[in-house]
Amino acid sequence: MLPLIHLPGTPTLLAGRGPAFLKRLDLLESAGMADLSVHTDAADEALTERLGARLHPALPTDSEIDGARLLFVAGLDDAESGRLAAAARARRIPVNVEDVPAQCDVHVPALVRRGDLLLSVSTGGGAPALAAAIRGWLEDSFGVEWADRLQEVAALRTRLRSDGAMPAEVIRRVRDHLAVSDWAPLAAGPRCRHAAPPSNA
Repeated sequence: MLPLIHLPGTPTLLAGRGPAFLKRLDLLESAGMADLSVHTDAADEALTERLGARLHPALPTDSEIDGARLLFVAGLDDAESGRLAAAARARRIPVNVEDVPAQCDVHVPALVRRGDLLLSVSTGGGAPALAAAIRGWLEDSFGVEWADRLQEVAALRTRLRSDGAMPAEVIRRVRDHLAVSDWAPLAAGPRCRHAAPPSNA
């Protein structure tokens, strides 16, 4: 599995109903989807208000699938999800059907998002419970403070590059910064992984 698609600029369609559908909607919105079309025949007032013009109050037709470049399906029965998946594949549109690996061209890993820091766990659809357990450990280990920590390191990198530092020097200085930090779990792990290489290396 490789994360290859930049979602914010990709025309994406979400179809479904129920809790799994809402969970998938939360995930896609947290990923910064700018071109998301949402199709459900079970929209309540809150969902209608939340989505506005993005909401289509019915499952998508084949012609509506035409405009997508990625399709997510969640909370539908086998016949409904199978029809949508087949329509997408006929148009060479990758599809993900929640909890049905055999119907998936793309898989969604378990994600922990801390600002621009994204940590993911995937078992290729083989053991979702294991992925969820590891995600829970990541959530506990990498708290909300990691959003600011990423910005700190990114600012250091930008400053070094602006000063004309070569890539190897940027890497060394960032590793130095990590090596003296008390950022768990980095500080608790083998420090040699984060320290700068010896000067004679």
